[in-house]
Amino acid sequence: MRFSRRLSLVAVLAGGALALGACAGGDALDADTGGGATTGGDGDTIVVGGANFTEMQIMQAMYVALLEDAGFSTETVSADNRELYFPELSSGNIDVVPEYAATLAEFLNLGANGSDADLIATNDATETVEAMRPLAQEQNVEVLEPAEAADQNGYAVTEQFAQENDLTTLSDLGALGPPIVLAATEECSERPFCAPGLTETYGIEFSDILPTGFGSPQTKSAVTGGDAQLGLVATTDGRLAEDGLVLLEDDKQLQLADNLVPAVNADAATPELVDALNKLASELTTDDLIELNRQVDAERQQAGDVARAWLQDRGLIGG
Repeated sequence: MRFSRRLSLVAVLAGGALALGACAGGDALDADTGGGATTGGDGDTIVVGGANFTEMQIMQAMYVALLEDAGFSTETVSADNRELYFPELSSGNIDVVPEYAATLAEFLNLGANGSDADLIATNDATETVEAMRPLAQEQNVEVLEPAEAADQNGYAVTEQFAQENDLTTLSDLGALGPPIVLAATEECSERPFCAPGLTETYGIEFSDILPTGFGSPQTKSAVTGGDAQLGLVATTDGRLAEDGLVLLEDDKQLQLADNLVPAVNADAATPELVDALNKLASELTTDDLIELNRQVDAERQQAGDVARAWLQDRGLIGG
């Protein structure tokens, strides 16, 4: 990083990337039973938890399908945010949660070392997971292997703007010169991986920052309508192309490694369970996740259906 690696409390929220927790709904753990008829490991049902938004529903469904294919019975629970579900994971009331590497690392770091702690997450997924593992183990949680798929802060422009200015990367945008308007969250002006980081790393200057939210319809409309040239979105947003938007590549790797990674209660982390979930590490890519999100959000397919079809197509579970 080219800027301070000091971690402020406001810089790390419970959601993945910048504010994924804000996408979740509800304020309590909601349970649903899975369809597994047999059990693996010691015979206990594996409880798969997580936040309640599209991407997490897809990942939960993948974990359920992998575990049931390995012989476990399952049930799922969803919660509003990490502050609710992580204590349940630590205590063993939840066995498995899909997580984001950098966000979980800094959640644990903040909890253990306070709001002035140095960042332990980097833009390398393996380094980030290794750095957080001791902190996770103190909470009775094991962190498994990260997938290539990552959901990070992304910055999008219209296809027309990209074509007219020959833009494919954030460096290209910085080289344009004139200040631009950014549609993002209210906190973007203060967060190191938003406006300050874009200026520090890429030389992008802003004449204004519109408080339209993270990947919201208002953010996208501001960009497509010409009120802003750049919008803050999720890199796995499956509807960007449909909205006439394209992501600019984070070519200098400003963002931290928020790769998808299983977090497992240590008492549930049997070799059979670990092997089942680690199958995703070498298979799931960011492009896969974008397409799966698109199928659910744009085509209105069920998360469980698209997750199972993808796993079957990759030969990770039986038909």
